[in-house]
Amino acid sequence: MTMTDYYTLGDPVADTKAPDGPIETRWERRRFGAKLVNPANKRKLTVIVVGTGLAGGSAAATLGELGYQVKSYCYQDSPRRAHSIAAQGGINAAKNYRNDGDSVHRLFYDTVKGGDFRSRESNVHRLAQISVQIIDQCVAQGVPFAREYGGLLDTRSFGGAQVSRTFYARGQTGQQLLLGAYQALERQIAAGTVTMHDRHEMLELIIVDGRARGIVVRDLVTGEISTEFADAVVLASGGYGNVFFLSTNAKGCNVTASWRAHRKGALFANPCYTQIHPTCIPVSGDHQSKLTLMSESLRNDGRVWVPKAKGDNRVPADIPEDERDYYLERIYPAFGNLVPRDIASRAAKNVCDEGRGVGPGGLGVYLDFAAAIGRLGRDAVEAKYGNLFEMYERITGEDPYSTPMRIYPAVHYTMGGLWVDYDLQSTVPGLFVIGEANFSDHGANRLGASALMQGLADGYFVLPNTIGDYLAAGPFPKLDGENVEVAEARKLVEDRIAKLLSINGDRTVDSFHRELGRIMWEYCGMERTDAGLRKAITEIRELKAEFWQRAKVPGDGEGLNQSLERAGRVADFFELAELMCIDALHREESCGGHFRAESQTEEGEADRDDERFSYVAAWEFGGDTPVLHKEELTFDYVHPSQRSYK
Repeated sequence: MTMTDYYTLGDPVADTKAPDGPIETRWERRRFGAKLVNPANKRKLTVIVVGTGLAGGSAAATLGELGYQVKSYCYQDSPRRAHSIAAQGGINAAKNYRNDGDSVHRLFYDTVKGGDFRSRESNVHRLAQISVQIIDQCVAQGVPFAREYGGLLDTRSFGGAQVSRTFYARGQTGQQLLLGAYQALERQIAAGTVTMHDRHEMLELIIVDGRARGIVVRDLVTGEISTEFADAVVLASGGYGNVFFLSTNAKGCNVTASWRAHRKGALFANPCYTQIHPTCIPVSGDHQSKLTLMSESLRNDGRVWVPKAKGDNRVPADIPEDERDYYLERIYPAFGNLVPRDIASRAAKNVCDEGRGVGPGGLGVYLDFAAAIGRLGRDAVEAKYGNLFEMYERITGEDPYSTPMRIYPAVHYTMGGLWVDYDLQSTVPGLFVIGEANFSDHGANRLGASALMQGLADGYFVLPNTIGDYLAAGPFPKLDGENVEVAEARKLVEDRIAKLLSINGDRTVDSFHRELGRIMWEYCGMERTDAGLRKAITEIRELKAEFWQRAKVPGDGEGLNQSLERAGRVADFFELAELMCIDALHREESCGGHFRAESQTEEGEADRDDERFSYVAAWEFGGDTPVLHKEELTFDYVHPSQRSYK
């Protein structure tokens, strides 16, 4: 099959909202140029926010504080259970408290370079600028960041940077930041500006007269389906890493909200860009349904190594120093153990492929703290990483103070997502997308500690300033269930649920999901080939057809039915997986963590092809033949070069 059998080429797409001129003043000029909504009119406007993680929680709280009427939705039993709570290591900001040479421009530079020159300069510079405000906001909320002896907030290093810019709260930074956003959200709930709807799942986007005007949701407890209306809709529903089945994501994380919007006209950008995190507890058997992340912050003091000899099965204490390969320090001396995630992950895969991996199946490398304990003392190491060490010991039964941790790369974060412009608005007017659900800031690889930065920047500072430009034209005409577009959206949900329940097959939904994940990891994971991706597309299509014939979804649509929830999400994962493989197939270059075997340097490093692929791939839904719209990327401040961390 030729490429044209997999997709067709559409018109280019462009971001028309980012101002021209000096990059340092673009955000200020965009804010000044945006239309404002006066306080009396804000009370007349309603905004739906889907998701209550760092992006959604901060956005709903801030919009409520501004005076809008906000409807907030999450499928968890509390906003506090959003997956942002699982983030461990920290949040980046260019405060330069360490006086080690950091600046807004350096954070901007590191982020564009870390993303392998596949992100927009305008968006990334704005993110770097806002980073300093985020820390002040969170401190004012009472987030208990670590402090150094003099009272200033403490920072530590993360991959891809040679300065110390990551603010943290031990190994539970995401939890503490989410509690800050949650408190702000609860304040607005108490004030009556935010109405909270937990245990509700968005299953369809309502578009009327070309604008996003609401959502169709299912009450996960009662099974009731309802239509909810607003003047604008904000998606903050996270990433889609669970398409791989085994990932560091919470099991509930899914793509359904974004995919429903995609099917209604929102372009999906760079879907094949998924992040493989190098510091994950290795798979222990087929019984597992998810993986557990160990914070990247551990690479500040932990040294990564494997035996020099193949098949060396001795316990680590019996392997002398001169028979150990500290391969990151050897290959990348300038950054050592703090190379970016994609570099560290591929290096780990390489040494394991060589037969030098450790642990069951040889799928692991050591993360060793002996040197740090010897240098700092156990008490100091425990103060910095104690809860992470405890978590590791509970899961593996091994004491990381006395024996090295074993780690291996795993699917973690997704850089792809719905396409948005500088205002964070999708190609559907009135539909805004924030946090991990959009594609905008990280290119082909996210630097560690930048996810929390983007989520809070979008929610606290960007969206509240840009959504007003759209809402100034409202309020829009009132809607009810009799409207044709509303009735059609509701019927789509009802028919889909009925179809899933009617299959009554002989195979569990989870078994399909696990098999889909195996295909994705093998052919669209860390290493990809033309032949492998074509095979994956064929296998996914066959498995999807089998799913709709053999899936067993017990129970009914009335009341709590988690099997039905999973079935709907896995059905969407099938369609997403196919698009991911088509996107990966068309991008004939190695970029970020996405290694095409046909595109590598003589040293085996990723070989990026800027001449042919310096663009955002924004896909329009088209079933088996999606339509590719290209957004050309220009670099005026950080010129693309071969990434080197040596």
